[in-house]
Amino acid sequence: MLSDYRVRLLTLIDETGSLAEAASRMGLSYRRAWGKVREIEENLAVKLVVSAAGGAGGGGSTLTAEARSLVERYRRFRSAAEQHLAREFAAAFGR
Repeated sequence: MLSDYRVRLLTLIDETGSLAEAASRMGLSYRRAWGKVREIEENLAVKLVVSAAGGAGGGGSTLTAEARSLVERYRRFRSAAEQHLAREFAAAFGR
């Protein structure tokens, strides 16, 4: 459901306000990036991205509050996992 890759995509959408720009920065096609977002939404049964069509006023994409919470929880999980792994490595190899 989640991975560093998918959380990076969500983070870039949040930072840039654009799914197209986030896709570009990750070297993905817009279609592939949008497919990843929809895949996560379907797996978690929660709306993550709200997009507005382009045009004269421009468009854009923003994360929902649920998506921002999900990204933050994933970051905390990764940090805790890395700390645990470092402790286990030190215990096993004395470093």
